Amino acid sequence: MDIELITKNEKLAEIVRITREDCENKSFSDVVDASGHQYIDLVMEGGGMLGIALVGYVYVLEQIGIRFLGIAGTSAGSITALLLAALGTPDQAKGEKLLQLMAEKDFKEFVDGDSDARDFVESWLDGAGKIKLAFKAAQVIDNFQEDMGLNPGLNFLEWIRTILRNENISTSRDLQQRMRTLPQGIGVREGIEPFATSDELFARLAIIAADVATETKVEFPRMAPLYWEDPENVDPALFVRASMSIPFFFHPMEVKPLPRDSNCVTMWKEFAGLICREEEDYFPNRGLFIDGGIISNFPINVFHDSTRVPRLPTFGVKLQLDERLQKISGPVDLALAIFNSARHALDYDFITNNPDYRKLVQWIPAKGFNWLNFSMTDEEKVNLFLEGAFSAQKFLREFDWQNYKRIRRELLSGLQ
Repeated sequence: MDIELITKNEKLAEIVRITREDCENKSFSDVVDASGHQYIDLVMEGGGMLGIALVGYVYVLEQIGIRFLGIAGTSAGSITALLLAALGTPDQAKGEKLLQLMAEKDFKEFVDGDSDARDFVESWLDGAGKIKLAFKAAQVIDNFQEDMGLNPGLNFLEWIRTILRNENISTSRDLQQRMRTLPQGIGVREGIEPFATSDELFARLAIIAADVATETKVEFPRMAPLYWEDPENVDPALFVRASMSIPFFFHPMEVKPLPRDSNCVTMWKEFAGLICREEEDYFPNRGLFIDGGIISNFPINVFHDSTRVPRLPTFGVKLQLDERLQKISGPVDLALAIFNSARHALDYDFITNNPDYRKLVQWIPAKGFNWLNFSMTDEEKVNLFLEGAFSAQKFLREFDWQNYKRIRRELLSGLQ
């Protein structure tokens, strides 16, 4: 795709112009740096190819001087989160680089299974009839039996790995060093309680995956010591490969053997709540990762601190409006409803118990787009990007930081 289809798009230019005018001198956070950037935490929902809209959202936020400390996401959201962490120091804008990467990549290459797998995916996305689809499905039974998925995901992994290498990031340690580069003059506004230590100002990354071998919601890089003996030397591309493993579409990502030193039992109990019995065969011997969206597709709770009024907000970006009224008329509908209930329940529960977060979350409609359509046209990609950009404009114009802090103070006073 020609990047100028977006960078020179008149609609995008108008969105940026209006947003800058409306948000000039507006406060979005109490954490700022010497250049006037305002810092927030950002959490992004998973949604396959709909993740292009996340890039549009981030682009507009950066255009008005917003930068990110906490960055979290699941699946497509985890990809954007990792790239935001890796493509520069926290004070630098990443939108242009994200755009370039999006323009250069042929996403059809992510469908990297054998010819039968590719034929099945193409027939499914093209809306083939039941008879043809059943015939194609019969040809990929061995893919599910042997590999538990259609596509190895190697093309995706190599794509992310190459991006990181070009940024001189080969290990989790490299990434952490990039994120721990403090912006010049970063701190809190006058009259706001300062951070206790500079460690609280370092950028943080949270990538959500699901380890189905131990029934664990995994947050990388924090929980990497459960799966690798030397977690600081792990390639961070593996974190997003684990998070984006769409069930049956991609092979699950397996990690084995797991560490078994004297600290392992303590770590599994502390990080994952797993009580390891003394029997040797009960201790986890592998991790098998599926798309984190089956557990928490929108991990909005990851940076939440219920004990204080925040110094910076957690903005949340959802892909498509929630459609909680399911039409169930048969076994296929029931299976889909069960799956959706499992992947959304934790996130819905958090929003229900923390209603102030409704002030922080923006939905990108993304109607009419297939989240698994890796063959999107350039026009569809541009339109998705613009939907994200327009949704950011709408949210930024309506968000009231002082009012949000007032709501949090009232909630805290009610708990005391």
